[in-house]
Parts: sequence; C-alpha cells; structure tokens
Amino acid sequence: MDLTYRRSRPLPRRPKGPSEPQTQATVQQNIQQLGQTNLPQYSSNIHTVSIVGQIEGHLVLPPQNKTTKYEHIIPQLVAVEQNPKIEGLLIVLNTVGGDVEAGLAIAELIDSLSKPKVSLVLGGGHSIGVPVAVAADYSLISETATMTIHPIRLTGLVIGVPQTYEYLDKMQDRVTQFVAKHTRVSEEKFRELMFNTGQLARDIGTVLVGKDAVDIGLISEVGGIGRAVTVLTQLIEQKRSGRLIN
Repeated sequence: MDLTYRRSRPLPRRPKGPSEPQTQATVQQNIQQLGQTNLPQYSSNIHTVSIVGQIEGHLVLPPQNKTTKYEHIIPQLVAVEQNPKIEGLLIVLNTVGGDVEAGLAIAELIDSLSKPKVSLVLGGGHSIGVPVAVAADYSLISETATMTIHPIRLTGLVIGVPQTYEYLDKMQDRVTQFVAKHTRVSEEKFRELMFNTGQLARDIGTVLVGKDAVDIGLISEVGGIGRAVTVLTQLIEQKRSGRLIN
C-alpha cells in the first residue's frame, strides 16, 4: 500500500455556499419586505415599477403612511432607459395620489422613456395617480379598480390668497393639459369631471370605476396582469421591428 501517494492526493473540496447566518438573514429580509421566504428567479426583459400608497414628494410623510418615494422611482426609470437588457416597462398602480409635483415628475419621466411602457391600475389610481397611469403607451384598469378626479388641494397656512389661487390654477392646468395630451379626454371634459358636484358628499370630483374610465377615453381597456404583459410584449416586438414610433 502506497501511503505516500495517498497522502499526496488532494482532498476533494466542499463547494462554497452562503453561511448559515447569511441564509437566515436573507430569509428574514424576504419575509419582512415581501411576506415570503424566497422569490422565483427569472431573467426578464421587462422591468416592473410599483406605485402604491401615497406618492411622497418634498415633505416626508408620517411613518404609518404607506408611501412611494419619488427619489426611489426616478433612478429606476433612468436605469430602465440606460439598460439595454430591459426592453419594456410595466407600471403597477394602487395609489391614493399625493404630492402633485412629484407625481407629475414621475409621469413626465415615464412619458419620455424611449422604451415601450404599459400601466395597470389595481385597486385605485386616484388624484395625481391619474397622470402617472396615462403616461404609458397603453393603460389598463382592473374591473373593480377606481380612479378619482378632483381639483388640487392645498394644506397648511395660506398667505396671499389671490396669488395662491393663481398658482393652484396654473398647477391644475398642468395636470389637465398632461391628461388631455395622453388620452382621448378633452381639457373641457376633464375639468367637468374635476368640478362635478353630484357624486361626492363632502367634496367635488368624479369617481370612475373600471369600465367607466375606458368609456370616457381615460384608460385604454379593462384588464389584468396577463393582458398587461401580453400588450407590453407586443409593443416590444413592434419596437424591435421598427413599427413602434415614440
């Protein structure tokens, strides 16, 4: 028996993997952030951005509020534009609205992307969430989702009422013009919906449920995630063949 030879043979090494503490930390992080232990790993050419809760702008909202921070969304949109592996953007909305300028900034950035984008309203796409939803090339809304159109509000102390009113009126025009540009709803019709006094008991405005938003020309069609991905895939194919013009 050649003991020298046996000793000189290298022992097989065990493959290196994540340590036990690292694995537990990853599992805990997934549970805290996503409510499940692991995620399905799939390489996709579609990037998904979710806009949920209240759109947070220049002021930090209380910690109990579910928020979408615009400083988190904007870098994602820039990365989508720069990454050649990402060919399409899916925007999923369930938002009550929020900061007007932050919402318009997100909507303008979505509109300016050169890649195909589709939006899907689930639950609600209210207030400043309306421009964000219609900024995509194609928009969908689930059958039970709602969209509330109402005038811009201002909270806090107001100094100089005439000047403040003029400022709010100009900002309202920005929202109206953006929506009219990206939908089949005219500026006059959108203002009519905005100042409707017959629906809300303690406010003015209009609530559109599912098909209502499609019927007036605000949203492209009623559908869910399957239809949204199908439409986005078709737009990506058109972009590849040169038939989609931005």
